[in-house]
Amino acid sequence: MTTQSTVIKAPGESAAERSGAGRAGGRGSSRSEGLALNVFSHGFLALWAVLIVLPLIWLALGSFKTDVQIGGSALSWPSNWHFDAFGRAWSKGIGSYFANTLIVMVFSVPLTMLFGSMAAYVLARYPFPGNRFIYYFFVSGAMFPVFLALVPLFFMVRRLDMLNTYQGLILVYVAYSMPFTVFFMHSFFRTLPTAVHEAAVIDGASHTRIFFQVMLPMARPGLISVGIFNILGQWNQYILPSVLMQPQTGGDPERFMLTQGLIQLQYQMGYETDLPVLFAGVTIAMIPMLVVYLSFQRQIQAGLTSATLK
Repeated sequence: MTTQSTVIKAPGESAAERSGAGRAGGRGSSRSEGLALNVFSHGFLALWAVLIVLPLIWLALGSFKTDVQIGGSALSWPSNWHFDAFGRAWSKGIGSYFANTLIVMVFSVPLTMLFGSMAAYVLARYPFPGNRFIYYFFVSGAMFPVFLALVPLFFMVRRLDMLNTYQGLILVYVAYSMPFTVFFMHSFFRTLPTAVHEAAVIDGASHTRIFFQVMLPMARPGLISVGIFNILGQWNQYILPSVLMQPQTGGDPERFMLTQGLIQLQYQMGYETDLPVLFAGVTIAMIPMLVVYLSFQRQIQAGLTSATLK
C-alpha cells in the first residue's frame, strides 16, 4: 500500500523559489541567534570587567584619601592627591616584605620553569616504561589541595632546618608549582614538529643541546604563559608563607612575604585607624602583577591559543 504526498504550490511559485525562501529564512534565524549570543557574551564580559575594575579603582583611590573620606562615598575622588600613605606603608614594613618576596621569586620561578620544562620535555618526547605513570603522578599533584599537606610539610621542612629561610620556601614553591608546569608544557612539547627534533639528532646534537637550543626556543609562547601563571600564583601565595615563614626563636628575624606583611600591617594598627596606609600597601602589592600581566597579555593569549589549536 503506497501513500502519495501532495505538495500544494502557490500560483506562480517554483520549487527553486520555495527552496531559496527556506534558505533565506534559515540564514535569518542563524543571524538572529548569533546576534543574541553576541549580545549575551559581550554583556557578560562587560559585567565581569566592571566587577574586576571597580574594586581596583576603589583600592587605588583609597590610598589618596583620609579615613573620613574612605568612610564616605566609596568611589568619590580624593580631595587632595598626595602620596603620604605610600610612604607610611613603605616605612612600616611593606618595603622589606616586598624585598623578601622578590628574593624568593627570583629563584623559585626560574627553577620551576627549568625543572618543569625538563620533566615535561622528557615525558612528552621520549617513551619509556613508566612514562604515563610519572606523568599522571605529576598531574595528580595539581588536584591535591595545599592545606591537606601543611602539617607533614611543616615537620619535613623543620627536620631539614629550613623553617623561616628563603631556601626552604623556594623549594616548597618549586614543588607546588611543578604539577601545573609539567601538565601545561607536556601538552605544548607534544605539539612541536618532530622533523626539527629528528634533524637535530641527525646533525649530531646532544639531548641537552636539542632541548636548550632547539626545543625550548620553539616552546617560548608556552613558557611565557605558564611563567606568568607561576608568577601570579607564587606572588599571591599566603598559606605556605604563613606556615613556613614564622620566627622560630626570639632572635630569629622576620622574613615575612608580602601577603603576610599586609596582614601584619593591619595587626600593627591595633585600635589606630589609618586605612589609607592599608590601601596603599595593597596597591603596592597589586601594581607589579598588573604591570606583568598587561605587559605580556598578548603573549599569554598566543601561548594558550597555540597550545589549544595545535
